Amino acid sequence: MGDALAGAGLFVAVFAAAAAMLWEASPRRSATMLIALALIPVLILADQWHSAEITDLRDHVARFVALGAVAAIAVAVLTALFRRRPVLLPLAVIAAVPFRVPIHAGGQEANLLIPLYLVIAGGVLAVAWTQWEEHGEVSSAGGAGGGDPARAAGKKSRTRGVLAGDRTRGQALLPKLLAAVLVLYALQSVYSEDFSRALQNAAFFYVPFALAFTLLAEWRWDRRLLALGLGVVAAEALVFVLFGFWEYAARHLVWNAEVIQSNDFHTYFRVNSLFWDPNVFGRYLALTITAIVAALMWARSPRLVLWLGALVAVLWLGLITTFSQSSFIALLVGLAALAALRWSARWTLATCAGGAIVAVAFVLAAAGSLKIDLSTEHTLNKDTSGRANLVSEGIALFGDRPLWGYGSGSFSVAYQNHRTGGNGQLSVSHTEPVTVAAEQGLLGLLAYLALLVVAFVTLLRGMRGLMPGLRSPPSAGGAEVAVADRAQGSSTAAGATSVTGPAAGKSVVSAARAAIFACFLALIAHTMAYAGFLEDPLTWVLLSIGGSLAVAPQLAMEQAEADRGREVPAASPAQAPA
Repeated sequence: MGDALAGAGLFVAVFAAAAAMLWEASPRRSATMLIALALIPVLILADQWHSAEITDLRDHVARFVALGAVAAIAVAVLTALFRRRPVLLPLAVIAAVPFRVPIHAGGQEANLLIPLYLVIAGGVLAVAWTQWEEHGEVSSAGGAGGGDPARAAGKKSRTRGVLAGDRTRGQALLPKLLAAVLVLYALQSVYSEDFSRALQNAAFFYVPFALAFTLLAEWRWDRRLLALGLGVVAAEALVFVLFGFWEYAARHLVWNAEVIQSNDFHTYFRVNSLFWDPNVFGRYLALTITAIVAALMWARSPRLVLWLGALVAVLWLGLITTFSQSSFIALLVGLAALAALRWSARWTLATCAGGAIVAVAFVLAAAGSLKIDLSTEHTLNKDTSGRANLVSEGIALFGDRPLWGYGSGSFSVAYQNHRTGGNGQLSVSHTEPVTVAAEQGLLGLLAYLALLVVAFVTLLRGMRGLMPGLRSPPSAGGAEVAVADRAQGSSTAAGATSVTGPAAGKSVVSAARAAIFACFLALIAHTMAYAGFLEDPLTWVLLSIGGSLAVAPQLAMEQAEADRGREVPAASPAQAPA
């Protein structure tokens, strides 16, 4: 595929995915989702048509056709399943997030999110089918043949279990920023020194994850769905940890030759379980532990507290086997965020600041005993496994082109061509802001920072009434707090189903919102040492669920008012019998 044609295809796919995030539920939005979905494999195959992997598949036509047939059948089955049981769609997205399938072709190996891609494809087809069917029913109901618009609207609500198309100004800002970031990434791929990498990032990550965000954001995350989602994550994490325990005991990894080789040269043994990288495994465990601890903090049943505590202990032991320092830091950040929300933000910040000062003082005082040498750039780079050099060189790349950078996806090529003279090994940045600055300059960096600000504002919306740690001291207004509790409990009950009472609904929503915010903060902390922000589906899942929860009570009240306004009289004067 020529660069011009590939660029046009990339722009169409990105703009279609961005439009899907911005438009309300309608046949028009379904069409854009289908266009973006259809262009993903086209762009990948065209870009990699002459690569060793695709060439190997083309040389084995039967294998290529068989893989396509299996994928088509899987998507068809998932589409039918999501049509019949819509609630399985968000749970399937959550369940598929951590799984990568190794693809061997042309002597190369790629680990792709095949299960997640299939789920997204099935979800898009199911939602589009349902949307067009509902649109046809509404159209026929308003025609000369008559019909019942109220029944069509009721079927829509029962079938999908969502508040389809309902958006508020507060909710719309987050998808607007995400869409802007996607469009900017596509625009800056035009002059990228590695256009192929930019196209792959868009096709493998940004476009499909934007579709997943669209699928998840419109769901009403009630008490039952939140509990099921946490149950899926906890069960999978337990399986991963148990498999990791087996790897640690057997001193054997099932894949990733680099980690296997590094284990042979270290006194410790790192496990990656069913993940490719121990750091990715550690990130997943850190976020899962944070979410479970949030549920534990708001749990009302002593038995549930015991079970959740035991599960956290097991997962913590699994995290230790990864030896992922960035994951430990991410977990500490997540737990600190939960402590601030649950007890006191002021005291948590003071404690963290004091702990940081003590830690820095200890490292400086005991640097010799700990064999830490910060005196030279070489030793600092060695102690940080090469990350210090990547950060400094990334900042230097940003200094060379501070406004627009070297183009989307270009860090590796720019680093090799401009900082090592073409003689160094291919490298990637492990610090997200540095990567963005080097590739996209101030334009991308400002967009990245704006996205973070809007994400935090969205996730924290209305949290003061839910989180004890964000309220004023009890002496400042205990009566006001009680009133806020009752008001929030009532609105939560209105926005959730299967809730036994306002207090139970408020407890679940409080735990869920605290978990989403703490996990997102932990994820940001992890990207400071391992990158992978918008390239990680966890980011999009957290933002979609968190954004929906932030506006759930308001949307529930608006929906109730709309339902009351749609009441249809039994017979209008024109239809009354003579």
